[in-house]
Amino acid sequence: MATQYEITGASAKGIAASVEQGVVEGALAPGTALPPVRRLAERLGVSPGTVATAYKELRRRGIVVTQGRGGTVVAPTPAVASRRPPPVPEGVRDLAGGHPDPAFLPALLPTARLSPGVRSHRAQPRLAGLEELTRAWYERDGVPAEHLTFAHGALDCVARLLSVELRPGDSVAMEDPGYHHLLDLVPALGLRSVPVAVDDEGIRPDALRGALRAGARAVICSPRGQNPYGGWFSAGRRDALLGVLGEAAGEVLVIEDDHAADVAGVPLYSLTAGGRGNTAGGPARWAQVRTVSKHLGTDLRWGALACDRTTLARHDGRMLLTSGWVSHVLQETVARLMTDPETQGLVAAARSAYARRREALLAALSARGIAAHGASGMNVWVPVRDEAAVVNGLRTRGWWVAAGARFRLAAGAGVRMTTAGLGEGDAGVLAGDLAGVLGEAQATYGG
Repeated sequence: MATQYEITGASAKGIAASVEQGVVEGALAPGTALPPVRRLAERLGVSPGTVATAYKELRRRGIVVTQGRGGTVVAPTPAVASRRPPPVPEGVRDLAGGHPDPAFLPALLPTARLSPGVRSHRAQPRLAGLEELTRAWYERDGVPAEHLTFAHGALDCVARLLSVELRPGDSVAMEDPGYHHLLDLVPALGLRSVPVAVDDEGIRPDALRGALRAGARAVICSPRGQNPYGGWFSAGRRDALLGVLGEAAGEVLVIEDDHAADVAGVPLYSLTAGGRGNTAGGPARWAQVRTVSKHLGTDLRWGALACDRTTLARHDGRMLLTSGWVSHVLQETVARLMTDPETQGLVAAARSAYARRREALLAALSARGIAAHGASGMNVWVPVRDEAAVVNGLRTRGWWVAAGARFRLAAGAGVRMTTAGLGEGDAGVLAGDLAGVLGEAQATYGG
């Protein structure tokens, strides 16, 4: 082994836990080779079968991979923890977090009544008032909302959907670049990620076709406000993707993540509702997930799910066995904010401001000959040659942006800049600083 970390354990479970701890602590870095099965078995005084079982479990969970004669090594992005960003240095403007501008978030007030008396939450997991509001929220954008339910945010919902629909080893078509927490979630569930390239209109039909032909049994995509690239489905792109899905052999679950529904700044063309010339409507198995964290508050861990009948039954069946329901206190809070005129005024102001700020930066970058992407949402993606050089160069100029490595599977390098809190007057300064950094990098690396 090319490391001093000592794996311990007298059982398959103990050995797997020891390896996982080493990965979490950073002692076993990505690409580190683990000892051959027989060698580790002899050192630990266990049977080779015990070590083989431990390695098998680690492979199932995406922590290690097998490279033929190269043996077993720690996975490039081991799924034992999220790809946490580095801490923000002092004295810089943070454009890396992907967070909304706090100025547009309402004050969260506690509910007037905190679940009075004894209430059968399992018998009535969803408050009727919030269910009605949520149904109207979806139908406003043309998403079928006959079957809907609630969850503890988008990741909680997607994790439950994948765990009840797929089995370890199944493949999931993933946006590339895409949302880093989803990229971590899929291998953590023992599933395989198949990268699907994106452009300014979201996932590309040719890339999706390739993923489906490679056996993907589920697709996770963003119809607008795609993170980090900013793409959104046009009507034509929506129809093209529906055509590709119609070619798929076997049943494919389509999960749309419309996390920025109220502040994406563009209309919705959802796969769930079908498209022009599609008499069969949308896919047979589908789900659209929405949350309120981007426009009502980052600490409101509540999500809504509209889906087909079968997906609803499987999701709620598993939820009943685990958390059971979403807190009624949380539901009451969300319902109050959804019906508060002042809050809705803030949301409308945020939607307009985010669009202006994003477009201001895109214009400033374009004026300096810098290619960038950000057709919707709160982020701008800038392709670069050397992520580290750009991040560090902007840091010296007082800006902190996100290196693209956390968001990529096979896509090219880039950096993500969150524009939600970026004043329009700052766009020119940032673009000028980035041009300077890129000029320095070109002088250093050539090309």
